[in-house]
Amino acid sequence: MAKNSHDGDVAFVKALAEVLKSNDLTELEVKREYGEDDSLNVRVSKQVNVVQQTVAAAAPVAAAAPAAGAPAAAAPTAAAASLDDDPSQHPGAVTSPMVGTCYLQAEPGTPAFAAVGDKVTEGQTLLIIEAMKTMNHIPAPKSGTVKRVMVEDGTPVEFGAPLMIVE
Repeated sequence: MAKNSHDGDVAFVKALAEVLKSNDLTELEVKREYGEDDSLNVRVSKQVNVVQQTVAAAAPVAAAAPAAGAPAAAAPTAAAASLDDDPSQHPGAVTSPMVGTCYLQAEPGTPAFAAVGDKVTEGQTLLIIEAMKTMNHIPAPKSGTVKRVMVEDGTPVEFGAPLMIVE
């Protein structure tokens, strides 16, 4: 009898995996009660790397632009235009390491961690991203001057979104 129950559980898990796949889900969790002390808890999930693929696809485009064989005088202008179009490709860009809500100050009414024109040191907190009720301090990747702030206090941000430019 245990063998039949086990075979049924395997078939059930396979059916859940098919539901996951056919409905384009990333996770599915089910609890099955057989009796007072007999139950089955199943969690089926798949890893999705959509964000990583998007970032990887964007990088070669930026790298290929200077190698297009354009005249030397036109190349800096084209590079500057692409940096304005996509600030995340700027060498001084500080991008979001996670999805969450961005805060430029520790609490309302206090000064911002960093503003345009401020000199910052490597490791200094530039802003906070709240994710799942956890406040994550985002440090400056290098010392320099804040040239641009691209987010407003209290706004949601996505993974890889440009937050600031530090040069």
